Amino acid sequence: MATRDDAYWRDRLTPQQFHVCRQKGTERAFTGEYWDCDVVGSYHCRCCEAPLFHSSDKYDAGCGWPSFCRSVSREAIKEQADASHGMHRTEVQCRACGCHLGHVFNDGPPPTGLRYCINSSSILLVPETVTENANK
Repeated sequence: MATRDDAYWRDRLTPQQFHVCRQKGTERAFTGEYWDCDVVGSYHCRCCEAPLFHSSDKYDAGCGWPSFCRSVSREAIKEQADASHGMHRTEVQCRACGCHLGHVFNDGPPPTGLRYCINSSSILLVPETVTENANK
């Protein structure tokens, strides 16, 4: 995907989504659209709609953000060191467009031991249809 400028993203995202996705902000805990959502489906990048996570890998970590134990593939996301705010964390971005998604931590459940702590503002849920569920 070609690199887009801030004007492009400001026209397509809400101010909150722009702050999180393009300026690496964070929404307040327990306020995002998907932190307690249990709809079956896949979570896509808010900016480019690339598939990132599936609801079968979502769990309640008690942190107030949607949490996943894995992404749909290692190619869907990229990770990089984040030393902002006086902490050492690993930032998670959409590999296709660079959208800031959140952070990944090593305190998740088996089998991966990972907790992808993702901002609702940076993802979009695409619910599965009844037909899709029946075919699994």
